[in-house]
Amino acid sequence: MEWIICALMGVLVGVLSSLSGLGGGFLVVPLLIYLGHKAHLAVGTSFMVILMIAASSLVAHGRLGNVDFKMGLMLALGGVAGAQVGPLILKQIPDAYFKMGFAAVLIGIGVWMMVTALRSTAA
Repeated sequence: MEWIICALMGVLVGVLSSLSGLGGGFLVVPLLIYLGHKAHLAVGTSFMVILMIAASSLVAHGRLGNVDFKMGLMLALGGVAGAQVGPLILKQIPDAYFKMGFAAVLIGIGVWMMVTALRSTAA
């Protein structure tokens, strides 16, 4: 049953990631934690999912001319360096604190997006 849930969530994550550019980790990590995986494993596994979705989405958006390759490469250089530090930090954080922090970040991003969307519709 877990495989069916993961496959269906994968479709949902692929669509939402391709639409929003959020990468999918915001959905994959909570799903894996819900399925009983530790936060460290959920985060690491999420990156495998994100890699595959991002590559596919890059091709699709590239075909439509929706990619600024120069900007993307500049951001990716810093991201690759930062990605080496993140797991070392995560290894030091207990699961409970990670879950609270991850939830706070998601809530903060959600509030920020709602506020900016409301401002743009009011203008």
